[in-house]
Amino acid sequence: MATLIDGRQIASDIREEVKQAVLAHTSSGKRAPYLAVVLVGDDPASSSYVRGKAKASAEVGIESDTMTFPDTISEAELLEIVARLNDDDNVDGILVQLPLPAHIDDTRVINAISPDKDVDCFHPASVGRLSIGLDGFAPATPAGIVQLLERSDIETSGAHCVIIGRSNIVGKPLANLMLRKGIDATVTVCHSRTRDLAGIARQADILVAAIGRAHFVTAEMVKPGATVIDVGINRVDDSTRDRGYRLVGDVDFDAVEPIAGHITPVPGGVGPMTIAVLLQNTLKAATM
Repeated sequence: MATLIDGRQIASDIREEVKQAVLAHTSSGKRAPYLAVVLVGDDPASSSYVRGKAKASAEVGIESDTMTFPDTISEAELLEIVARLNDDDNVDGILVQLPLPAHIDDTRVINAISPDKDVDCFHPASVGRLSIGLDGFAPATPAGIVQLLERSDIETSGAHCVIIGRSNIVGKPLANLMLRKGIDATVTVCHSRTRDLAGIARQADILVAAIGRAHFVTAEMVKPGATVIDVGINRVDDSTRDRGYRLVGDVDFDAVEPIAGHITPVPGGVGPMTIAVLLQNTLKAATM
């Protein structure tokens, strides 16, 4: 039976650490860190996520505002808003909630955010600093995974970390983090074109599933005793639930849990860490 990695508890610990650090910051006479969130349109998932960010910020003493705009806003207007936030010395972090409407170029908007305020770590300059090991903001989900490992006393030095998924949000930045000195993993990144993916996955001491397919990782893909980190959040039909579906990860939890040494659940594993790291990044932006 695997040891469950409790992302909710670890995220709670991080939030308390941020809260105490913010208190120390403001007690010295400095203003509270400030996060500006830009939300375009009324996508329910985006709106819910933004509300969660605002609530978590308030709980740790970080001030935040959500600037909400209709999905008819032009790209030029949105870029002007980002420019104003860049120039505002009272704004420490800027977060533009994705996805944006189809008529707006996500990349152009993200690239317009000052790297000094890019708490999501999506700007090319932020990604570049990450890739060559310079100090900067850590991308929330990958950094959250690293902290799950560290705070669960999972040995990373010399460990073979296999990441299934090569996205710019999780797979690629996580590979860069796991390669950093002090973490020192040996990293293999797999994707849909990888030959003998199951065989490579079975070599992993740390297996990270971030491919976006429900129950993709089966028991045959996991080495006994491996640490399994499930990044996936997928809806599957479930007529026994009032809402008609349930959330599952990219890992077949019931089949893999008896084999793994450590495993994250879905929900309650990686998910809670994302906002926790965002809070860390906002505090860092205010104190740099």
